[in-house]
Amino acid sequence: MSDYSRAWQVIVVGGGPAGSSAAWHLATAGLEVCLLDRARFPRAKPCAEYVSPEASRILDAMGALGHLEQGGAAALTGMVVHAPSGDRIHGEFVARHGFRGFRDRGLGVRREILDTLLVERARAAGVCVLEDAKVEGVTLDASGTVCGVDVRTPDGMRAMRASLVIGADGLRSIVSRRLELAHQSRWPRRVALVAHYRDVEGIGTLGEMHVTRNGYVGLAAVSGGLTNVALVVPRRAAQGMAGDPTAFLEAWIAEQPALHPRFRDAVRETPVRATGPFASHATRAWAPGAMLTGDAADFYDPFTGEGIYAALRGGELLAPYAVDAVHAREQADSRGMRRALRAYEQARKHTFAGKWRVEKLIGAAVAFPTLMNHAARVLTRDRDLADLLIGVTGDFVPPSAVLRPRTLLRFLS
Repeated sequence: MSDYSRAWQVIVVGGGPAGSSAAWHLATAGLEVCLLDRARFPRAKPCAEYVSPEASRILDAMGALGHLEQGGAAALTGMVVHAPSGDRIHGEFVARHGFRGFRDRGLGVRREILDTLLVERARAAGVCVLEDAKVEGVTLDASGTVCGVDVRTPDGMRAMRASLVIGADGLRSIVSRRLELAHQSRWPRRVALVAHYRDVEGIGTLGEMHVTRNGYVGLAAVSGGLTNVALVVPRRAAQGMAGDPTAFLEAWIAEQPALHPRFRDAVRETPVRATGPFASHATRAWAPGAMLTGDAADFYDPFTGEGIYAALRGGELLAPYAVDAVHAREQADSRGMRRALRAYEQARKHTFAGKWRVEKLIGAAVAFPTLMNHAARVLTRDRDLADLLIGVTGDFVPPSAVLRPRTLLRFLS
């Protein structure tokens, strides 16, 4: 029986960090898992390519961290944020607040390298990986429960069966859309342009965010001596791209007095790729017979660099609930399956709700220059508070440390 025609306990749609993490954790839990991706690896992906200090814990568990650290991944020791006013927020991961991540540094890793490695780790754990496999539909049984997917392969359409389907297929998740779970927020509607440059002046071990009145750009070292350049602008501004994202990105940089000189000798090494709009949040992260994780479940805004950690953590988080759902499905226990899926939804909210609140507060500041300038003035004076906030974005300081009323009042000083 071929891999396409056999029934699987779990089919994971999407081979990015969310899908690979979910597949690896489920395979190591003893389930028979098939991972599908429309591309062939290695493949490029527009992304800030920031791996937070706490994400290293999951990469280490998957057997990937050593390969990345020894393979040229750039070390990131903190962040510096430039406000429209010119004030600088400087925060580092090793600080006096006393919280420590699994590593004392983040990593800058190109997605071609990271995603390929994670897919290989999933394959080594026993996952069947099928590339050039584009999922175009979700199939339901007579009770309305998901029972498989429709896949376009180089040999034509195939119907695949599974006890559980996991949608880890990104912002425009076909699984989420076919199950009518997808929801786009009206604000903030931003899009991103991402490319790699060589010889950008002054790139060090701090990731940089430059906030202006018409968008923001992130700069960070990544693998191979390159700099990831990620510009995020309101969707309405992006309408002026006129089909030429490269010209738009380079013109935007040329208009920034503090940035333009640093690109004088820089050479763009990769095409400019677009992604977005962001601010998507599924109405819920499950349907009978299906779960969502990673960007397919939610993605607010790329400013905090949450994407890769949330993807890896989401795959880890769902595993025990997916195991329970599969076993209940195989015992024809529909109530037990739904109970497991509802428990997963609650676990997601408990795990990520604090970070979602922090992201929304930061998103509001970025959208309104007056708020951003005020926050920058406060954080420039209060380095301990800046370190605490950067630690939250590094995923090792609990969001509650920033969200407690006494700490929030410091932002009003």
